[in-house]
Amino acid sequence: MSHSRTRLANVVRGGLIGIAEAIPGVSGGTVALVTGVYETIITSAGHLVSAIRAVVTDRARAREQFRQVRWDVLIPLALGMVPALIVALLIIGPAVEEHPVPMRALFLGMVAAALVVPVSMLGTRWRLREVVAAALGAVAVFLLIGTPVVELEPALPVVFAAAAFAVCALVLPGVSGSFLLLALGLYVPTTQAIRDVDLAYIGVFVLGAVLGLALIVRGLQWLLEYRHRITLAVMTGMVLGALRALWPWQNEDRDLLAPDGQVGLSVVLCLLGAALVLTVYVIERRIQGRRSRTADTPASPDRAAAPGR
Repeated sequence: MSHSRTRLANVVRGGLIGIAEAIPGVSGGTVALVTGVYETIITSAGHLVSAIRAVVTDRARAREQFRQVRWDVLIPLALGMVPALIVALLIIGPAVEEHPVPMRALFLGMVAAALVVPVSMLGTRWRLREVVAAALGAVAVFLLIGTPVVELEPALPVVFAAAAFAVCALVLPGVSGSFLLLALGLYVPTTQAIRDVDLAYIGVFVLGAVLGLALIVRGLQWLLEYRHRITLAVMTGMVLGALRALWPWQNEDRDLLAPDGQVGLSVVLCLLGAALVLTVYVIERRIQGRRSRTADTPASPDRAAAPGR
């Protein structure tokens, strides 16, 4: 795949991540896993945080850390993610409020199908400790999502803290940043601030998000490097536990109810959501397979003799 097509593909991946972050109950981290860019994002973000910290104390180290950031991936992802997130907040938020049952059914299928990604990364041989870690991750997220909605006054210090907390979901598969804002009672004020172009609110929110990201990303980078399998197991459990938020039939207190109304439509949309995610997953696997075959193919004598061509 050419560099231009790869960059365009990363813009599309960023757009998908941005849309996911705007949907309560759907995790941008899960989409990053599905599209194959999760570990690149975490590793690059870790190098970027280290570089920023070393700018004053050790400029040589800062330059080295900046060079290790995959800018060729992060910049296209950001170019796709930011506008998609804003547009999705303006469109999907009202759709979820007006048609909660079918919309949650669609997202339920999408997130359930996304489980194939961390499971396939771990393979078929799960150790007992990995099963236990996945179970604990599932229970923790299941209980977190079941907590009642808390209404917070959207004062700027509260917005700052909530953004730092919610942005952690950007890098944690299975945990939705929008859902955490919804749980804190700040989802509607945040979407309203974007509609009104409230620069004070948006600025404080961005600063809080940057701080939260800086605090969590280094730990995740270390876990993925030195505790890779157990970390993926926990993430698998978190995605599984997050399905509770997307059960189509629930009341305002988040009590799960039996199917009642729009059952047929919900089943169809759930299957459609699963099919969409699995299609993206298959496409990504084929792209990665082509890259691997290209990397393993030795250069022809003519090309080897003329590297500048």
